[in-house]
Amino acid sequence: MGQFVLPEGIHTVSMGAGDLNGILRGKRVPASRWPVVRESGIALSAAIFAIDMTCDVWDTPYCNMETGYHDCHMFPFGKVWRLPWEEGVAFCMGRVEDADHRPVPIDPRGVLLDVLERASAMGFEVKIGSELEFYLLDPETKRPRDRGIQVYNLTRAAELEHVVGPIRRHLNDVGIPVEQSNPEYAAGQVEVNIEYGEALETADRTVAFRGLVKQIAHSQGYLATFMAKPITGESGSGFHLHHSLWQDGKAVFHDEGGALSRTGLSYLAGIQMRMAETALIGSTTPNAYRRRRPESFSPVNNSWGYDNRSTGIRIIGHSPQTLRIEVRDGSADCNPYYLFASQIAAGLDGIEQGLEPTPPHVGNAYVATGYDVLPTTIDVAIVKARDSGFLLDLLGADRLEILVNQAERERDFVADVVTDIETERYLESF
Repeated sequence: MGQFVLPEGIHTVSMGAGDLNGILRGKRVPASRWPVVRESGIALSAAIFAIDMTCDVWDTPYCNMETGYHDCHMFPFGKVWRLPWEEGVAFCMGRVEDADHRPVPIDPRGVLLDVLERASAMGFEVKIGSELEFYLLDPETKRPRDRGIQVYNLTRAAELEHVVGPIRRHLNDVGIPVEQSNPEYAAGQVEVNIEYGEALETADRTVAFRGLVKQIAHSQGYLATFMAKPITGESGSGFHLHHSLWQDGKAVFHDEGGALSRTGLSYLAGIQMRMAETALIGSTTPNAYRRRRPESFSPVNNSWGYDNRSTGIRIIGHSPQTLRIEVRDGSADCNPYYLFASQIAAGLDGIEQGLEPTPPHVGNAYVATGYDVLPTTIDVAIVKARDSGFLLDLLGADRLEILVNQAERERDFVADVVTDIETERYLESF
């Protein structure tokens, strides 16, 4: 229990876990109640794993009117961190159990735990680096306060430092090691990279990262959004994962010539084979598919290449410690646990089956042929997910059904709404 001791001067503890969409949900408790929470947890509805991003609820497997939308219990894990931007408040990640102290069977984090147990049984430690883009917007106008594309521009970085600087510093202060930040390819868009580490730890940090970035931005007078495509005509926000495998303390993706090893090629081949059928994991809303356009730096097929940003999978680095596989098709608003688990499981399949990838692509992969085309609409992704034995085995029937249910509901909701652009174009013309 020593790691759960509260820092001096704390009056409130915020504890949360990632929900169906990887959004932090939990409760705040007075410091006086913390000893009870450590022993008995806090109760909340297990429906956090079966509600959409707006908290709409519908009858799903495990959570429905017949089961009474029963409780689960959240317990602290990791470390309690003082929040630098909120005096007297601490934060702790939570893990969730059912009433009998068993895993909640629809908790997305459990999928990643199972996959990493499999990797360990194969003799591998999986390390992941997490790279997310997001927008910083005016809370009233929902638009950027800056103008123009100034990617990597240090003047623009300095102009945003009053909000991005606290994000970097405060995240490091709460145990989320930030490597770097930069302005991205749109006004108001930034990228922050989380240092690579053991996969479960990185996934937990990524869930916390998204929730805490929104809190820090709010404290500085901004709305932070990880929505995949928040502004028409502007860059979408991606979620790239950088994979490496380690065995006996040594990286195994590197061969003597600086290219991918046999193990690395098979791991890559497994991911490549599953990219199209698992598209719903990384792009869960109709909006997310607006990212996937030619020349957009969001991939349209499952090609791969060395240091090629037009491909779906990019190989970066040359030394044993830096060579890694970057998978580029995820949207910034998807569930980190599902994204990590699906890609790692596919890679492990590739190793077990001795798969071989296509030859590395050279040149513009957006005009390339001979690759699996990634879904550009949620309809196609839903069909592929429902037909996927891989996803059924990975998630289990209940988790898969909930994920697909949400996608179908989002598809139907968006399809039924008359948009402003339709009114603008057609109302007075016809």
